[in-house]
Amino acid sequence: MRDSFNEINITPLTDIFLVLLIIMMVIAPMLDQQGLNLAVPEVVNAEQVLKDPKIMNVVVTEDNKFLFNGEQIEADNLEQFFSEHSKDYPDGLLIQADDDSEHGAIVKVMDSARNVGITSISIARG
Repeated sequence: MRDSFNEINITPLTDIFLVLLIIMMVIAPMLDQQGLNLAVPEVVNAEQVLKDPKIMNVVVTEDNKFLFNGEQIEADNLEQFFSEHSKDYPDGLLIQADDDSEHGAIVKVMDSARNVGITSISIARG
């Protein structure tokens, strides 16, 4: 007659968990995530609302074209466009994106603006 198996050996399970823990401890510092700095809107007084804001307004259409005041901007010339016009619009950039526009097109506008030094970027549905 065979003896019944009454114990569970957890040593191999513990070894696996320790190896996974060591791997995660080694990999975690290597993860360099670059994120966006988001600011919560602040409460403004009525006097501040009445002033005319100088915000550059770029529209991303459903076919991923970039428009500024009705004129099309080529994707390759976005950084040059922002560097030329950023002085005229010191309050930042507003990206009005169509619901059917691609995420990559919006990110391209944001990256181009950040590369020339525009730090105040807002996105709205257009």
